[in-house]
This record gives sequence, structure tokens and C-alpha cells, in this order.
Amino acid sequence: MKKQKYIFLIITFLLSFGCALFVAMKVFPNNPFSDSKAKKTSADKIQDGDIIFQTSQSPQCEAVRIATNSKFSHCGIIYNINGNWFVFEAVQPVKLTPFDEWIQHGKDNKYVVKRLKNSEKILTPNVLEKMKDYSQKFDGKEYDAYFEWTDNRIYCSELVWKIYKNAAGIELSKLRELKDFNLKDPRVEKILKERYGNEIPLEEKVVAPSDLSDSELLKTVIDTY
Repeated sequence: MKKQKYIFLIITFLLSFGCALFVAMKVFPNNPFSDSKAKKTSADKIQDGDIIFQTSQSPQCEAVRIATNSKFSHCGIIYNINGNWFVFEAVQPVKLTPFDEWIQHGKDNKYVVKRLKNSEKILTPNVLEKMKDYSQKFDGKEYDAYFEWTDNRIYCSELVWKIYKNAAGIELSKLRELKDFNLKDPRVEKILKERYGNEIPLEEKVVAPSDLSDSELLKTVIDTY
């Protein structure tokens, strides 16, 4: 009888472990960080689905800040994967980055985390699962330095906007056109010239990190600036 009870306990453990592993693989089956030991930084404050912003340091990011009149030039979505915190971001390529590592990429390690108002009612476990499932569509895709409104390549704020829109049914902000931003600054003009030459797509649909950070649907939960 004891032997049968022992075997039963082993089988139960294996089945539980297998289910947990399946859930982790289902979210991002090819994610190289699935077994990461990333720290649960700010675990008492951040939540699944939060949006995080930072000031990145590069000529393009400087141009983005100037054109959008904002301190933010990069953003991503915070996900809890297998008990660890990651930021799903559009860089080269689109990927999950451990939370602490992501913060270190920003100027002075400063960042802001914003959350959907009434998120406890809106971002249910089912909705969050849909967001993570939809995110897999972009995992590994190339970064879009031309800011085109397609799914072939994708940039940071476009990634966040589309995940919320298409997986959660929430439009965080209105889309704008490239011509709506400040394009006259020499630093911005230089980047535009490098990207497009003399044919700048002024009517291209665009969403900037500032559009998301200014969204009336979000509230600030962490601000280290």
C-alpha cells in the first residue's frame, strides 16, 4: 500500500510540473529567457501588462524625443513569464528582455511605469493570456527604423499599441501622421534624410511613446525621474 501511495505522489508531481512547463512554453515557446533567473525587481509594484518607458541614448532616440517633445524615446510591455519579470520590446530583433537588464539600457537607469486604469477589471487573466499569445506574432521580428504601419517590421510604441488594440480591444491613443510631429529641428531632419532621402512619408500613420505615456487611459505607478 505504501509503495502504491509513493508511486501516486510521484505521478502527481510529474503531472503538475508538466502542466507548469506547458504554460510557460505556450506563452513564448522559443523564448531564450524561459529559464532565466531574472530578479523580481519592484515585484510589489509592477503587474502583468504594465507599460514601461525610458529615455534611450542614440541619435535616433534623440530625434524621437525632439520630434515628439517628450523625454521618452522607448517603451515596452511588462510580462510575468514563469515567475520572472520581462519587458517585451521592439528592438533588433523584437524580444523579451529581463526587467533589470532593460532598465540598465536607459539613461541613468531611470524609467516610468504606467498602468491601465481599472486594470484589475479589464486585464483579466484571460485577456492577459490573449495579449501574450498575440505577442508571439511579433517575437523575433526585425525592428522598423522606417516607422511603417505594417506588421512586417515593428517599432516600440507600435508594438505596445497593437498588442493592446488587437488582443485587449483597447485603443490607448489616437494614431497620428508623421507630419504632425516637429520635423524642422536639424537633428530630426538629419535622421529623416538618412531614412527616406527626399521622399518623406508625411502621411504615414504613427504612434509615438509620448502618445502612449500621455494616454488618459493610463495612470503612473512608478516614476524614477
